[in-house]
Amino acid sequence: MIPRLGVNIDHVATIRNARGVAYPDPVRAAQMAVAAGADGITAHLREDRRHISDADIARLRQEISVPLNLEIAATEEMLAIALAAKPHAACIVPEKREERTTEGGLDAAGQHNHLAHYVRALQENGSRVSLFIEADRTQIDAAKALGAPVIELHTGAYAEHFFAGDMEQAELVLQQIREGARYGASLGLEIHAGHGLTFDSVKPVAVIEQIRELNIGHFLVSEAIFGGISSVVQQMKDLIAQARAEGVS
Repeated sequence: MIPRLGVNIDHVATIRNARGVAYPDPVRAAQMAVAAGADGITAHLREDRRHISDADIARLRQEISVPLNLEIAATEEMLAIALAAKPHAACIVPEKREERTTEGGLDAAGQHNHLAHYVRALQENGSRVSLFIEADRTQIDAAKALGAPVIELHTGAYAEHFFAGDMEQAELVLQQIREGARYGASLGLEIHAGHGLTFDSVKPVAVIEQIRELNIGHFLVSEAIFGGISSVVQQMKDLIAQARAEGVS
């Protein structure tokens, strides 16, 4: 089974917001990604609205033909927005106002009592809930206990070591992701993964048989400057399929 590709269009909105104008339009980028083969669209509505806006979410919900995966922090404001938007999927992520990007996985174990309310409310509203966590058994057990049917394993540390050429450390982190994926699947969880993946680093993750979906954004938007959104989405889809066909690890 070839993993689905979810395309995160946050940073199209980052470019738009740098000038305070209406372009480039992240919804148009989402539509082009879908036409090129994206299986879903991911968007992170941050509390400070640094990229995606409330209006973007409303339009994405109405104007794309594939599932919308809405990433949100576990706050009452974000919950209310998600309940109104009713996205296909809602991924709860950690969020710090000062961070440039999401720096690590959610502490599902330490925040169990806080998170339970959000997981339950989102699921009762019809969204499929996922938790963005590290590939750690304690966190995976906590996600299962919370009743979330999906976990998204954070690949950021692996991607950083890979990009830096530190292949020994990259392999160590990758082995943790492999083990986490196997363990999570053994508990009946659906396994997703993402953060920081590129054309060069995606195959060793895509080949992990338990992974059903990869969510990739910043790299695809960056590479689209040179090759166009349709071309880069198609290329990433091809690399994911090749990994499964070749058994690269």
